[in-house]
Amino acid sequence: MKLATNAFTHALAAGDKQVGLWISLCSNFVAEVTAPAGYDWALIDMEHSPNDYFSVLGQLQAFAASDTTAIVRVEWNDTVAVKRLLDLGAPGILFPMIQSVQEATQAVAATRYPPHGVRGVSGATRATKFGRVSDYTARVADETTVLLQLETRAAVEQAEAIADVDGVNGIFFGPADIAADIGKLGKPMDPEVWALIKPAAQKLIAKGVPVGTLVLDPAFATELLNEGFTFVACGTDASLLAKASDHLLATVKGGLS
Repeated sequence: MKLATNAFTHALAAGDKQVGLWISLCSNFVAEVTAPAGYDWALIDMEHSPNDYFSVLGQLQAFAASDTTAIVRVEWNDTVAVKRLLDLGAPGILFPMIQSVQEATQAVAATRYPPHGVRGVSGATRATKFGRVSDYTARVADETTVLLQLETRAAVEQAEAIADVDGVNGIFFGPADIAADIGKLGKPMDPEVWALIKPAAQKLIAKGVPVGTLVLDPAFATELLNEGFTFVACGTDASLLAKASDHLLATVKGGLS
C-alpha cells in the first residue's frame, strides 16, 4: 500500500487557489456536516479551541471521506505535539506564532525523521494505516504540508527569511494578532494591519512562496486570492453558526406584527 498524495501540498506548489474553512467547534459531527461542502482545505484548530487528540482524530476521520484536506493548527511549536498529530494522520500542520528563522527551522524539524529532523519513529500508526503503507518514511516529508503563521510586526519583517527555510510550504498571516501587536486589538480588518501584511505578502508571492490567511469577509477573501494569495480561509464553523442563528431570529422577529 502506497502513501496517498496530499492534494493541498501539491496545489500550493502549483499556485492553485485554495479556499478554506476554519473548524473550531471540536465535533466530528460538525466536521461531517461541513466536509461535503467542497472546500479545498479545512483548518482544525487546537490553539484557540478545546480540541484534544481524540476530537481531532474524529474530525480527521470525517474529512478523510471528502475531497477537503484537513490541516491541524497545533497549540504551539512543540515537537511532541507535532509528532502525535502526524502519527494520527494529520496531512499538515499550521504552526502558530513563528517569530524567527530558528523557530521556523525547529517547526520543520518536528515534521521530519532523522537525519533531516527530530520526529520520533513509530510503525503501526493511523498515518501508516497501521504499518501497511510501505513508502511512508520515504515520501511523507514531500506530502506533509508545513505552514508557518506570522502574528507580529517583527515576524512579518522577517517573512522572507522565514519562508526561505527548507521544508516550508507556505506562510500564513494572522491579522488578529498582528492587529493586537500594532495597537489595533480587535480590529483585524483595520487598514494599518493590511498595510503591513500586503507588502510583505507580495514580496513572498513574487518569490513564488504560497501565502495565506483567514478573513471573515468573503469579498475581501476573494480580493486577496485575486491579488495572489494562494490559500485563504473565508469563514469559521462557529461564526457561520452564530451569524445564521442571529439572522434567522432577527428575520422572524422582524416580520412579527
